[in-house]
Amino acid sequence: MATRGLTPMAMAVWSILSGGAVIALFLLFFSRVSQAQTFSFPFQQPEKCNPNHYFDISVLSCVPCGANQRQDARGTSCVCLPGFQMISSNGSPAIICKKCPEDRKGVTKDGWNCISCPHGLTAEGKCYCPAGHILVERNVSGMLLSEATCELCDEKEDSFTVPNALGNRCIRCEPTFINTSKSCACSEPNILTGGLCFSNTGNFPPCRISTTRYGELGMSLTSEWFAKYLQSSAVACRMYANLTSCQVLGNMCVMNMNSYDSATCDACRLFQFIFENTASLSPVHSISFWRQNLPWLFYGDQLGLAPQILTTTPLPTNFSFKGENQNTKLKFVAASYDIRGNFLKWQTLEGGILQLCPDTETRLNAAYSFGTTYQQNCEISISKILTDFPTPIFYDVYLEYTDENQHQYIWAVPVLNLNLQHNKRFVNQDSSSGMWLLTRRIFLVDAVSGRENDLGSQPKVIRIATQISLSINLVPNTKNGNIYPPLITIAYRDIDIKDPKSQSVEVSFSVKYEMNQGEAHVQTDIALGVLGGLAVLAALLKTAAWKRRIGSPMIDLQTVMKFLVYYAGDLANVFFIITVGTGLYWLIFFKAQTSVSVLLPMTVQEERFVTYVGCAFALKALQFLHKLVSQTTIDIFFIDWERPKGKVLKAVEGEGGVRSATVPVSIWRTYFVANEWNEIQTVRKINSLFQVLTVLFFLEVVGFKNLALMDLSSSLSRSPRSYIAPDSRILRYAVSAALWLVIGIIQIVFFAVFYERFIEDKIRQFVDLCTMSNISVFLLSHRCFGYYIHGRSVHGHSDTNMEEMNMNLKREAENLCSQRGLVPNTDGQTFQIAISSQMRQHYDRIHETLMRKNGPARLLTSSASTFEHSIRAYHTMNKFLGSFIDHVHKEMDYFIKDKLLLERILGMEFMEPMEKSIFYNDESYSFSSVLYYGNEATLLIFDLLFFCVVDLACQNFVLAAFLTYLQQEIFRFIRNTAGQKNLASKTLVDQRFLI
Repeated sequence: MATRGLTPMAMAVWSILSGGAVIALFLLFFSRVSQAQTFSFPFQQPEKCNPNHYFDISVLSCVPCGANQRQDARGTSCVCLPGFQMISSNGSPAIICKKCPEDRKGVTKDGWNCISCPHGLTAEGKCYCPAGHILVERNVSGMLLSEATCELCDEKEDSFTVPNALGNRCIRCEPTFINTSKSCACSEPNILTGGLCFSNTGNFPPCRISTTRYGELGMSLTSEWFAKYLQSSAVACRMYANLTSCQVLGNMCVMNMNSYDSATCDACRLFQFIFENTASLSPVHSISFWRQNLPWLFYGDQLGLAPQILTTTPLPTNFSFKGENQNTKLKFVAASYDIRGNFLKWQTLEGGILQLCPDTETRLNAAYSFGTTYQQNCEISISKILTDFPTPIFYDVYLEYTDENQHQYIWAVPVLNLNLQHNKRFVNQDSSSGMWLLTRRIFLVDAVSGRENDLGSQPKVIRIATQISLSINLVPNTKNGNIYPPLITIAYRDIDIKDPKSQSVEVSFSVKYEMNQGEAHVQTDIALGVLGGLAVLAALLKTAAWKRRIGSPMIDLQTVMKFLVYYAGDLANVFFIITVGTGLYWLIFFKAQTSVSVLLPMTVQEERFVTYVGCAFALKALQFLHKLVSQTTIDIFFIDWERPKGKVLKAVEGEGGVRSATVPVSIWRTYFVANEWNEIQTVRKINSLFQVLTVLFFLEVVGFKNLALMDLSSSLSRSPRSYIAPDSRILRYAVSAALWLVIGIIQIVFFAVFYERFIEDKIRQFVDLCTMSNISVFLLSHRCFGYYIHGRSVHGHSDTNMEEMNMNLKREAENLCSQRGLVPNTDGQTFQIAISSQMRQHYDRIHETLMRKNGPARLLTSSASTFEHSIRAYHTMNKFLGSFIDHVHKEMDYFIKDKLLLERILGMEFMEPMEKSIFYNDESYSFSSVLYYGNEATLLIFDLLFFCVVDLACQNFVLAAFLTYLQQEIFRFIRNTAGQKNLASKTLVDQRFLI
């Protein structure tokens, strides 16, 4: 408004000056702010402030006190110096002090007034009173006296008073003093211990030991806590039935690991002495181990008592997962006591009361969800433990339940303390439960008994419950979810304190469920025995069939080895059936049950199952390798039926002339058929990559892996905030095996029903190719047994041009020519053949020449001559097999028949080819048994077992899938390479043409 009367020129100048001022102020402020943004200041601590300074918590620095002031005990405020009274204080560190006059040099205890002190002053400037007196500064109405007085507490009978700890009141002295000495003094010969006074005669425990033993560290120390309170609590408990003293004595026994030694008078020996000398008192709640006025610490020391307590009487309650009477919560409650024997409260164990590892409340409470196997592990700093547990809290654990009449009861939960020693023996570490001594009370951390000389000092040793395990045992053959009393197994570890900040300890908490697996083992053994016997019979039949097919009646070492190999394959199937059946049984009956009747085997109990899986894999691997070797060592020959079409003039090398010769038959048809045979060697009915990826998709993405968790949920998805139970190896195997089998079977069905019928059938296409190429396949998988594919063209020749080829196909489609079968007017082109020994011997003679292993070819030095000799041997073999098929050799003739049904079922031939060979009609193309195609079941089970074994070892489905696919490709490569070499060596086909 001040510029309203200015001229336009003046207004412009004013605007420029104003803008410049704003910019200048902004730059000045910014520079100051930039200079102030260092974010650092001197580091000071309260204990390092000078005596006339205090630590200001708002600025985190030492600040000077006012005049006539000094630092208080905490160091965070100021107080007046001795001889000065406080005249102003509003709760802040700033106070005002004033010097007291000469006639009133003392200061009242509250610091606000000056007072005369007849008996002198203390170092703090307060009034001093002699022992047994209390200081009185005000009258009854609170008015300040002109002079303080010291009143003597009356220690005589009818009063029995002494000053309290603050010295401002007379209180009645401790009752034990009055009862023992009829005064407030505990003079000899009476005994003063733990602030109590006792007579040295009468019902006094025989001895005391204040030494605490730490067996793990091999050391013992004199505990200040035990030295102060062990004797007094024992005497007060024994002589006066003092409830808190009895609890303190019981706590000391528990702190000493409930260990008992008849030759040592420690806390547990004193407790036992009192227990034995109070037999006349009635038991609590009719429990003989629980004596009136005493805590319940032991179940007794009789041998064989533990199994009776744990497996005799089931809890009178049921657990069910579904339905109206659903009950899935283990309601544990605990009566808690402090170290001084005071009852604190009843509290549930939910919220991590017994779990030292921090976690969310949801995950902590999952430990008490029935049927959920729980495992929690962590590493905790010793400094944190000392901060969180300065004194131990003791727990008596119970299981709360409701009976049929809806009345609430609690059942005492026994404790198996693995550190307990009975007469210097760790009886609870014995494998036999009959030797165990069960107890009741537990604690988590004891940082008190390890303190020497001063209870306010840092403990030299602390004792920590590093392993707590809760075991739930199902009643055998129950149908209603009955369980035996739970058992808490606890193990303590002694830590020698050196540097708490750098020391740490690993702790664990677990809940496990178990049931008697004896019946399941018996049933498994029965199944294994029956199926194992059938496997022996199957192996014997296969061995007998193999003996017939090799034409050897003798039982030799080779026969025994062959039987063992066959038996290994059949036994692998037995183990596979048993493991898959067992896994599916646990998966279905555990996850789908309403009332609890079965519980999953524990990790230790799974070892037998894992062993069976390992046996199945090892035996199946042996069977697979045997088949691989068998397939790559077969005898195979391609019979070329093509005949020359005429003669041509051919120059004669070295003679300078020409002569007529037959037109050579093209070898490309043979190469083409051989290459196609090489391609179908590893053709399978399933796609390996699709199989692996689909199984992995359902396990990891869809969430089927969650069915393997050791809890009762059947959900495929889990919240990240919820507790994830550990995996059961049995359920993990069952889920992965079931998925692998289902997806594999679906692929096989799809391949057989749809793909082969409407898209591509490579096996039948190979037979058609043989016919189009005018080439037959003579294949021997055994010495006297094999397969024959009749590929002779019905048109006489196939090495022709496109026009003639199309005409031939058209005539065949219109049935204008004969059928393709070996037998006239039939379509049968594939046969199983059992050849006679004479036929095999003749075949071997030609074959040896073809392989250039003996005969004249060995004497030739020229490689060209050797090759020519092999070519002649090849033509000889081609001519011989062609003439054999054409019945030219009457001494080596054959006949064709159908196999009997029983022969097909048993996989063997009843007739032996003595004089004539036998051709069995084979419409099922069983020559695929020398290929991957005909062994899909073996390959599928082998891949499945490989996947499961890797997963059981690594607990990782992704890694198992990768390694499974990798081994498939490796063995596929090995099979192709070995097959190519065998094919090239047996048929003279150059391996370079086999793609």
